[in-house]
Amino acid sequence: MTEQLPEIVDGLPNVCGSEDRVQAAVKKHAGERIYLEKSGVDFDRIDSACAIALHMHQPLIPAGGDDLHNAEIISNLQHMMAHQDIGDNHNAPVFHWCYKRMGEFIPQLIGEGKQPRAALDYSGTLLYGLCKMGLHDVFDALGPLAADPAHVHAAEWLGTAWGHAVAPSTAVQDFRLHVQAWQHHFAAIFGFDAVARVRGFSPPEMALPNHPDVAYEFVKTLKDCGFQWVLVQEHSVEQPDNGWGPQEKHLPHRLVCRNSHGETAEIIAVIKTQGSDTKLVAQMQPYYEAQGLGRLELAGKKVPPLVTQIADGENGGVMMNEFPPKYMDVVRKCSGSRTPVVNVSEYLEYLFSLGIEEKDLPALQPVHQTRLWEHVQPGDGHEKLEKAIEKLRQQDHEFHMEGGSWTNDISWVKGYDELLQPMDEISALFYEKVIEAGVPTTEDRYRRALYHLMVCETSCFRYWGQGVWVDYGRELCRRAREILEHEF
Repeated sequence: MTEQLPEIVDGLPNVCGSEDRVQAAVKKHAGERIYLEKSGVDFDRIDSACAIALHMHQPLIPAGGDDLHNAEIISNLQHMMAHQDIGDNHNAPVFHWCYKRMGEFIPQLIGEGKQPRAALDYSGTLLYGLCKMGLHDVFDALGPLAADPAHVHAAEWLGTAWGHAVAPSTAVQDFRLHVQAWQHHFAAIFGFDAVARVRGFSPPEMALPNHPDVAYEFVKTLKDCGFQWVLVQEHSVEQPDNGWGPQEKHLPHRLVCRNSHGETAEIIAVIKTQGSDTKLVAQMQPYYEAQGLGRLELAGKKVPPLVTQIADGENGGVMMNEFPPKYMDVVRKCSGSRTPVVNVSEYLEYLFSLGIEEKDLPALQPVHQTRLWEHVQPGDGHEKLEKAIEKLRQQDHEFHMEGGSWTNDISWVKGYDELLQPMDEISALFYEKVIEAGVPTTEDRYRRALYHLMVCETSCFRYWGQGVWVDYGRELCRRAREILEHEF
């Protein structure tokens, strides 16, 4: 029996030190069918299917006290709980329930003989924050969805970046650390077998890098960490031959990323279609859309299309109030029907069981790369690539290499100099003092530095972009710098 990792080490989340053991667990069952055998869905008889994913996140903030420089780093949920008279903080108790309620809904529906499905995306900062708050009821509810053989086929956990860092504007070596830390932390909470079942990846803010070198490293990180597929936003990808958006958006594709050195990395991409995310999932719109679809041809086979959506699992009145009855109603209605709700990995396992291979899937690449590759070629080198990017920027103000995310109107770079500069400095300092110096990941000072690096790279400090959130971000950077300069 494999020894369980501790969840907490010296008061911090267990995010490093046993990387080899975690990766060994992840890769031990790579390529095996782990969902289809227990599925119960007769894929040969269905017309179409839908999949939903719930994204859960709360940042860690220096708000456990009145003095910003000395305040304890706590979950934003804890801050909301303590100040329910301010703004929307009165929603904090409902958020608490939202974080555990799928652990109530899914077993209930399985007990009724139904076929519930849901994908779960929990950031590392949220998981640690819940633990730090002593909300063990959340983990009691979620535990069976991660480890109980009677339930694991119904809830598909998705990997993500531990600190909810956005890939387009986070140093590639840091983003890899976030991904590895999430796997490490998840294994410590739910076990090695649980992390081995995590096949899909949910990028924070649905942010996909489109700079060729960053996109390549993003995909390479996911593949190196054992992920099989990634969720992508419809408008963040394009067809390589013509620059158009995906034509068959309800079928899986290959995300193919080439860099300036001529290297290629690719991974299966599952497309999240556009729309008002929270309302679509809360009202189970993917099910109703799927009902109007029929089988499509893929690699010479007729296969059911899959309508896929992800949304915040706790934010907004529609998700807090309307989702529970709607989810229960739809699952009861569609179980055993010709349009069931399924999870992406069991769907992919079905396609592979037909003899379809990854190479048979149509190719996609990050948005705007078709135009870029008209001016420079993979293998021309980084300098020529940057010159081509700058030339296109001057010709067209809408051209950018800042990636794509939930919406087209949010840049994760422009207007964030107040935070990006100190974040970049911390990233460079961590690389110099820790990575280049070869500090072992088992050392306590490594864990402290990594924890503070990841916390300060959380997207929320940039998303809000002003006021106290910028103050939070800059203070976390200050603390990270202090650790790096005095402990290394």
